[in-house]
Amino acid sequence: MTRMPRIKIIFTGGTISMRIDSATGGAIPALNGQEILALVPGIEKLASISHEDYAKLPGPHITPLIMWDLSRRVQEALESSDYDGVVITHGTDTLEETAFLLDLTLNSHKPVVLLGAMRISSELSWDGPHNLHAGVRVATHPNSFNRGVLVTMGDEIHAASDVTKTHTEHVNAFQSPDFGPVGFVDKSDVVFYRSPHRRQYIPATKIDTAVELLKVAAGADDRLLKWAVDSGAHGIVIEATGRGNVPPDVVPGIQYVIDHSLPIVLVSRCLQGRVLDTYGYPGGGRHLRQMGVIFAQYINGQKARIKLIVALGNTQKLDEIRQFF
Repeated sequence: MTRMPRIKIIFTGGTISMRIDSATGGAIPALNGQEILALVPGIEKLASISHEDYAKLPGPHITPLIMWDLSRRVQEALESSDYDGVVITHGTDTLEETAFLLDLTLNSHKPVVLLGAMRISSELSWDGPHNLHAGVRVATHPNSFNRGVLVTMGDEIHAASDVTKTHTEHVNAFQSPDFGPVGFVDKSDVVFYRSPHRRQYIPATKIDTAVELLKVAAGADDRLLKWAVDSGAHGIVIEATGRGNVPPDVVPGIQYVIDHSLPIVLVSRCLQGRVLDTYGYPGGGRHLRQMGVIFAQYINGQKARIKLIVALGNTQKLDEIRQFF
């Protein structure tokens, strides 16, 4: 007889666990793992499931330190012969950041799948049970091995390095704008049609959370950059305009960061496309590259910050950090 896959589900809270609180009239985390599992018909036929109630946290309460602790717990589960894969329920507001930190710091061929819900359990359209059922299906599928951390929402499967939340409420809010999903969950199968665009492992033994994310807009200056350095930041990510350009009054602040031997990473505030040193005017990408700014390719600001947090836990050498990007 074929052995049933063994999956560990880690419940961290989020909208999938929420219902309306009578005292406040707003949604709060309420359901524990067993209560959620009881509302997912047929999930017991997919796998032998163990679960852990890690937390009941809304997405905005998740911090990089919590993500790091979660990474260590998941790594331990993956190294155990007791589990063939791990599924994590998570608040959608920071799901992509946790997924990316896990993708950078976990070292295993076993599947790790994150999922959440866009609707709470008090709504008729609660998508939590469906997403959890789909996530377990993905985690138990043989083609899910060696693909890094995956995100399963709305029957689509996304690579942690590509996916982002693109809408505040729609059930299909999670998209991979540049490359699209890596697969989908069908009624009778799990289908993969491409591998993740990129997969990277950073062997960090700790993380450094003193990294700031700053977004530029028309007429921005360098005050916030200088404040970040003076207040103790160990690294900075800038969400620049377009291809990776900043207003000229931001440039002295970038130089200030570089003069303090701190890494400064450039991303675009655009939803799609990579940063590139196309423009040569003051504050243009070519000027910034010549100054020593690190270009983060396709990843967005919140992911670049996570990557720098992890990279600084591995090394403080700017050349080595540059290679990670």
